[in-house]
Amino acid sequence: MLLGGVAVWPLAGHAQQLERIRRVGVLIAFPEHHPMAQAYVTAFVQALERFGWVEGKNMRIDYRFAAGDPTLFKTYAAELVGLAPDAILASTAPALVALRRQTHTIPVVFVIVPDPVGLGFVQSLAQPGGNITGFSSYDAAIVGKWLQLLREVAPGVTRVAVIFNPDTAFAPSFDRELEAARSFGVTVTLAAVHDDAAIEEAIAAQAREPGGGLIILPDSFNVTHRDVILAAAARHSLPLISWEVPRTAGLMSYWYDSVDLHARAASYIDRILRGASPADLPVQQPTKYSLVINLKTAKALGIDIPANLLALADEVIE
Repeated sequence: MLLGGVAVWPLAGHAQQLERIRRVGVLIAFPEHHPMAQAYVTAFVQALERFGWVEGKNMRIDYRFAAGDPTLFKTYAAELVGLAPDAILASTAPALVALRRQTHTIPVVFVIVPDPVGLGFVQSLAQPGGNITGFSSYDAAIVGKWLQLLREVAPGVTRVAVIFNPDTAFAPSFDRELEAARSFGVTVTLAAVHDDAAIEEAIAAQAREPGGGLIILPDSFNVTHRDVILAAAARHSLPLISWEVPRTAGLMSYWYDSVDLHARAASYIDRILRGASPADLPVQQPTKYSLVINLKTAKALGIDIPANLLALADEVIE
């Protein structure tokens, strides 16, 4: 349309462009019906709604659940990138690795990724650069805290096995923490596992001599195989610290709120959909960790939890 010889585009067309349906991909490490996966999705979607993004109204969300399977991470990452979304949420390091191999242009917001600088995902926490930013999780220093807590609760522990799957854990370097473990009088070994049989073998080996204990790294494989790990630890009477202590097993956990991180990630997705660049959004880290102690498991193991530690606990399972 011409107005005074000047072309003017209809406002309706501009409004339609602003109001177009936005597309967001989500790649989650756990099985679709796993309680943790559902909690992550719920927190993310509810947070998006608070920013005005409503699925089926002005947003479409494409979900993929890799169930801790390295092959599925690759397959689903390719599928999501092929949909050309406006942004993608990558939940855990394996999801981020798979997506990074597929795109260097689509904005990716990650959660639960250890040491994103050391692993080469971003240039720095303050200035990520590139198309990736997000919310990191633990670093190697937390292993020292786990060792400290385990020794405080069970002073008889002199040997600790760290259970993890190298295909999914993407653990940071533990050299410094393994060296520090000597100051606790503890020998630490890394026990790589890939299936239930390997889990049983590693935990049984740790129980063959006195003074054994376990650290369970938080990765999608260990989450999916949690019940197998906890059952083996209970069967062999080994004290265990992990990212999560259910009411039925496990001695204690020291971890942050991973569900909250998925809600916080929605704020970055919102900013990106409104024009922000992930290169300029600083990587954020957990600000609060919670200590949970299971007194039922402690009693079964014959462990008396120190009163000062009980006083510090955020939750005590009786």
